[in-house]
Amino acid sequence: MTKISFKSIEMNTRNHTISTKDGRSLCIIEAGQPDGIPILVHNGTPGSRLLYDPWIKDAESRSVRLISYDRPGYGGSTPQPGRTVADAADDVAAIARELKLNRLSVWGVSGGGPHALACAALLPDLVVAAASLASPAPYPSAGLDWLTGMGEDNVAEFGAAFKGREALQRFVEAASPGMLAADPAALVQAFHTLLCPVDVAVFTEDLATYLLDAMREGIKEKRDGWVDDDLAFTTPWGFELDRIQIPVLLMQGEQDQMVPGSHGRWLADRIPGVESRLLPNDGHLTLSANRIPEVHAWLLSKL
Repeated sequence: MTKISFKSIEMNTRNHTISTKDGRSLCIIEAGQPDGIPILVHNGTPGSRLLYDPWIKDAESRSVRLISYDRPGYGGSTPQPGRTVADAADDVAAIARELKLNRLSVWGVSGGGPHALACAALLPDLVVAAASLASPAPYPSAGLDWLTGMGEDNVAEFGAAFKGREALQRFVEAASPGMLAADPAALVQAFHTLLCPVDVAVFTEDLATYLLDAMREGIKEKRDGWVDDDLAFTTPWGFELDRIQIPVLLMQGEQDQMVPGSHGRWLADRIPGVESRLLPNDGHLTLSANRIPEVHAWLLSKL
């Protein structure tokens, strides 16, 4: 029987730790309306379960129960070496069982996008609808030059992932101290190869502080989540996109230098029945900063 423990770290959030059937811990956060319509968020890489205040405020305004969790190896969740993107569906199903949710919707941004798509493909009886924002495509992807258009830092990171776990661990361990010690201004500088002008424009102190808090929560004690995310992205995902039969919204900024627009177009051509919004005036961070109310409204329209 899964045990749930409660720890409140903020007035408007509720934190749980659950145990999965295979004995792992998953750390969960809830915000918004406690008895509202459930929407589960898959955050980016590296990151954690923490939710951005504007997302919470929008959820409250729509009577949404907003849920997220630390993927294995981040924050309070047990590492799961060798996990695939598809394995996220089992964890979401476990969360739904423990929270006694028969149906929910999901969205994922950046590194959370593939995990949202996994839920769409593998949990059709649980997931009503899914939204994927700035998601990378599988690697390799026929007809897609996977690294073209990415900023230098992401090319270096995924280049290490292509070489295997040891090379990626060296990259992550070298990159982590600077990220953990950064302030908002330093974070902008650290991301300089990854930020297009529209992303720089929305990279406010509030957004930078949230991203720093989320990264620190995720990787301050261990880096397994970051390593296992990148390895999962660059090895077979464990499902085929053509299995998706539920409504999916895909958003992609055409100016994105973290996950180039070519990835979004590739996914849009291969997800059955997808509603694609390829946004010429958006980048990567603009989706998190400006588009989440639109995402919530779309998901709620599919109930």
